Amino acid sequence: MATEIKVPVLPESVSDATIATWHKKPGDAVRRDENLVDLETDKVVLEVPSTVDGVLKEIRFKEGDTVTSSQVIAVIEEGAVAEAPAAVEKKAEEKTQPAAGAQEVQPRAEAARADAKAPASTRPAPVSGVDELPPGARFTAVTQGIDPSQVPGTGRRGAVTKEDLVNYAAGRIGPVAASARPEERVPMTRIRKRIAERMMQSKNSIAMLTSFNEVNLGKVMALRKELGEQFQKEHGVRLGFMSFFAKAAANALLRHPIINASVDGDDIIYHGYVDISVAVATDKGLVTPVLRNVERMSFAEVEKGIADFATQAREGSLKLEDLQGGTFTITNGGTFGSLMSTPIVNPPQSAILGMHAIKERPVAENGQVVIAPMMYIALSYDHRIIDGKDAVLFLVDIKNQLENPGRLLLGL
Repeated sequence: MATEIKVPVLPESVSDATIATWHKKPGDAVRRDENLVDLETDKVVLEVPSTVDGVLKEIRFKEGDTVTSSQVIAVIEEGAVAEAPAAVEKKAEEKTQPAAGAQEVQPRAEAARADAKAPASTRPAPVSGVDELPPGARFTAVTQGIDPSQVPGTGRRGAVTKEDLVNYAAGRIGPVAASARPEERVPMTRIRKRIAERMMQSKNSIAMLTSFNEVNLGKVMALRKELGEQFQKEHGVRLGFMSFFAKAAANALLRHPIINASVDGDDIIYHGYVDISVAVATDKGLVTPVLRNVERMSFAEVEKGIADFATQAREGSLKLEDLQGGTFTITNGGTFGSLMSTPIVNPPQSAILGMHAIKERPVAENGQVVIAPMMYIALSYDHRIIDGKDAVLFLVDIKNQLENPGRLLLGL
């Protein structure tokens, strides 16, 4: 019985998807729940699994094609069995049988032993970099004693082909120039294009301004050192800095609701809850999964939520609903060593908090110069609805909580 494989139902905010990678080809056996194809949307890569055991009979869209919600993309013959490998082996044996009158080919092992016994002057010189070549090109490189790294490649992405090696041996092309400057043009992924669109939307539609402050994280670090091990044993997750910043931001957002608001036309929408988007870097680009109702979450729940999102983002298993919504964003450039930056607001949100690297610096404390672990924090905001006073007071609120963790734990 033929079973149709369809594109999952996409949310209203996602109109279509692109076929990114087929993991099976027609004629391959598939198992129930085995991933058949990756679909790339504007926000995330979706896996489409097989719903039955059988054989992939038909693929209706190739890689790079655009598909829409619930569209049939493949057909599986349920219960069918893939072609037995015996037939393939038989064909291979027939190919290896020498034709009548043909000269018998010396086995590879015997040839290797013969080369080893031959005088050094008659053996082919070892050639480096041939393992990555296709078989035909590899044979030419070894027999001709050509170093592939010296041959200009004309294949895909600059790969060296057999023809390149033959032409090089015949002197028709010269070696790679020492000053060669290779270039490669690749199309943007759907996610990268969407990120670019969102960045331009933010730049062109928001009157964005950034305010800065600095935080002494000495007491937070002391608290993590004192209770971090016990926290991990109790909750099974490390006590990081993000939970402190997320909880401090949630408390401050409730006290400064305009920072948590968004613009819709000529209206300002005030949100009575705090959904924080957490920026996570992946190989395909930046994603911002959302922690819901952070004002009600414990430190352990925040840390577990962030850890789960980070794992899912790396594995490409984030769901579309994980990326939707959000009233405020936190991004941590300090993970990569950034000392200071001006983060870009994520519309329709009105503000974003930027964390940065912690550096020990001399600071004045109670009339004395001391060395303290300092971090610059930045708040970029939509100046259309958020005044400078509100932004500065919000940053000061976060600073006071982090420099006095007791206030943070007590919600003061």
